[in-house]
Amino acid sequence: MNSQFEVPQVKGYDQAYQLSYHLAWDRVIATADITRQCDHAGAKLHYNSGQTLIRMDYLGREYEFRLGNGEIKCVGDDKPVPLKDQLLLLHYFNTAMGTPKTNRLITFRELPAGPVYFPTFSKRVTDPIVKKFAELPAQLTSAAETMGGKKGDFGDASVVIKAFPRVDIIVVVWQGDKEFSPQGNVLFDSNITDYLPTEDITVLSETIAWKLVRYQG
Repeated sequence: MNSQFEVPQVKGYDQAYQLSYHLAWDRVIATADITRQCDHAGAKLHYNSGQTLIRMDYLGREYEFRLGNGEIKCVGDDKPVPLKDQLLLLHYFNTAMGTPKTNRLITFRELPAGPVYFPTFSKRVTDPIVKKFAELPAQLTSAAETMGGKKGDFGDASVVIKAFPRVDIIVVVWQGDKEFSPQGNVLFDSNITDYLPTEDITVLSETIAWKLVRYQG
């Protein structure tokens, strides 16, 4: 497990998130070769009126890191970016190693500490997805398209969602039959831990599941 990104043991989640946020920003600012790190993350470096900007896609939208004032904004949207999403953006950028895809898919259980986190992962990610889409699997594609996702080739229905420039999340649903109950799974390229630690993969997957389940087609 990548301990440098563990949420600090501070009383109160808000305080912990804020501290983690500032630590992550400090690491961005201290990056020795920002151009190289942008390349590793699939981000783009810009300069505007003397300010350094990093632009990067996340769940179908473009976000902008403003290094001068330590802000993250969604391009074309003035609404505040939720702190959870900002942390995912920062952690992805800081962790990204630029490792090519292996094209070997793994499940959550195969991640570092995956078996430990799996009960929570199942409850918050796969179970809601199965409940929502097992009877209407075709809607899964429509829901994923709201995040720039596309139809996949697994199970009775599956989608590929480009969470970050170098991280795809594959969601799979099986309808089940008289012998087997409906099931679901989430798959990752085996290189994902070169871009996010397991804690953040859990949060990212939960964020995607929440967006899919809330879809009203």
